[in-house]
Amino acid sequence: QVLGEEEDLARRNEVIQVLERAVEFSGRAQTKDGGWGYVSAKDGNDFDEGSTTITQVQGLRGCRNAGISVPRETIDRAIAYIHKCTMPDGGVQYSSKGGGGRPAISAAAIACLFNAGEYDDTHVPRMLTYAEKHLGNIANAGFGHWHYAHYYYSQVMYREGGQKWSDYRRQIEKRLVAEATKDRAGVFWQQGYIGPVYTTSTNLTILQLNAGMLPIYQR
Repeated sequence: QVLGEEEDLARRNEVIQVLERAVEFSGRAQTKDGGWGYVSAKDGNDFDEGSTTITQVQGLRGCRNAGISVPRETIDRAIAYIHKCTMPDGGVQYSSKGGGGRPAISAAAIACLFNAGEYDDTHVPRMLTYAEKHLGNIANAGFGHWHYAHYYYSQVMYREGGQKWSDYRRQIEKRLVAEATKDRAGVFWQQGYIGPVYTTSTNLTILQLNAGMLPIYQR
């Protein structure tokens, strides 16, 4: 998105070079199982975890959309990582080392597969079933990272489209609007333990998905 809006040619070329180096580093930082951790595989003793892996794939998809070459092998290994982390009931565990199925990571994993272009992935149906069971009821807060989970689940529902998206959108908008706090500076959300900047940014993204303003979130 930034690359597409940069009008200065020198600055544009600089951004391209930075993105190319970032893609190269991401490939080298990938663990043997195909995931990513908080630091490179070498520096992190090959540790990986689901949320970081999803973020990396989204970044790589954004680069590819902007015309930056991304090795298919890097994406294929990330997809294999998600498959390895998917449990029989469709839940996706925290890491390739274990951790049990988690609704937030599961929603993020589906969005990750969609971002990788894997719309017909054979793992998706049971992952969707698991995610719907735990996240389909907007009032359910019996799991950690509610805003993170619905940030990704909303993307999944948006890509599903049709009545599913309409029903979900109506419910999520009603809750988020009701939870908003107004002051003279504007509107913000203070739920969650990370802070209002994170929560507000997440909620605003959810509320504006239907506008399709960012390429990475478009159907």
